[in-house]
Amino acid sequence: MTTTRVLTGITTSGTPHLGNYVGAVRPTVRASRLANTENFYFLADYHALIKTSGDPARVQRSTLEIAATWLACGLDPEKVTFYRQSDIPEIPELTWLLTCVCGKGLLNRAHAYKASVDKNTAAGEEPDHGVTAGLFMYPVLMAADILMFNAHQVPVGRDQIQHIEMARDIASSFNHLYGEHFTLPEAAIEENVATLPGLDGRKMSKSYDNTIPLFVPREQLKKLIIGILTDSRAPGEPKDTEGSALFQLYQAFASSEETQGFAKAYADGIAWGEAKQLLFERLDREITPMREVYDELIRDPARIEKTLLAGAEKARAIATPFTARLRHAVGLRPLQVTDSGKTTKANKVAAPSFKQYREQDGRFYFKLLDAHGKLLLQSSGFGSPRDAGVCIKALQEAPSTLPPNVLVAQDASTEEALQALRYFLQANS
Repeated sequence: MTTTRVLTGITTSGTPHLGNYVGAVRPTVRASRLANTENFYFLADYHALIKTSGDPARVQRSTLEIAATWLACGLDPEKVTFYRQSDIPEIPELTWLLTCVCGKGLLNRAHAYKASVDKNTAAGEEPDHGVTAGLFMYPVLMAADILMFNAHQVPVGRDQIQHIEMARDIASSFNHLYGEHFTLPEAAIEENVATLPGLDGRKMSKSYDNTIPLFVPREQLKKLIIGILTDSRAPGEPKDTEGSALFQLYQAFASSEETQGFAKAYADGIAWGEAKQLLFERLDREITPMREVYDELIRDPARIEKTLLAGAEKARAIATPFTARLRHAVGLRPLQVTDSGKTTKANKVAAPSFKQYREQDGRFYFKLLDAHGKLLLQSSGFGSPRDAGVCIKALQEAPSTLPPNVLVAQDASTEEALQALRYFLQANS
């Protein structure tokens, strides 16, 4: 069965709140446990710099909090590739390669940039007043995040569909010029993910300062819930579930049976104070076990750092050889390599090729093929991309010897295989 590669990230620009948990963290943790998927989850700290200019402490603290949140909520870093964006230097390099094939007109149409221009125009300012090159180039960096790992699907809300479409356009431009290197990603629309109301009834957002932080202490959570705005209907008066912030918050955490019971209590005229107490108890029941893990992680940032660096090693086992191939494709290659770089059919099979893949048994493999597709080297199966990456690194560092878990193919000679390996590494160094 085909494995689907899924990628998603969270920008490290604030403290996680209930809306982040329901809309992003909880569904991605659940999705990470699905069969036949290979998942990449990252902390988008480069993206955060666009929103937090001049506030480095905020970026660092948010990175710690979001990483701890994902882990406390059940994300297993052994079963996914979990990394910090800035630990993958190949991503900004790919951003530049993509920038060089991306039309400015495409970026002019990006929603965030257009919104800034419209706001400035309405205020009588210059169209680009306060617009940084980072904001303008945001879609290219997002495309690099996605295309670096050739993700098949990117879970997004409808407001993010344009970014996936732009990533497809940029990938198509690169493929047209340099050959088929990138998979064209698809947006996985999250239709059923709830948008939670905040303390004032509007959408929960840091911009409105109306959020309920996910892991505040228990008593503070209760105090915040008590402060949620309600109407003036007295105890005994029937209350509407439609448009009720209390009801929407309860529904996002409760089972269908619990939600039906809460709706009946509304119809029976439950007092707002009692409704808030029920909401607090339901939220606290789900959050308390995770809060305990979160608090433990926050007190041990070195543990999180170790986890992220291990994830970066897994990610770079893919990103480093792939970037080497991209550099070769665009002409950034050793001078002794005579390949013209033109994307003709003859040129595409003029050198050995190195392939990494996952088999139906769930294990990870790699192999080396010669210019005509003949198998030269074949690895045994690895339990994780990280283990495979360690073996690949050993090959790169000592291309004249083979690790015990790499075998010469039956129809190839050892010298033939090693010679092809040395040529491949030299061409992609």
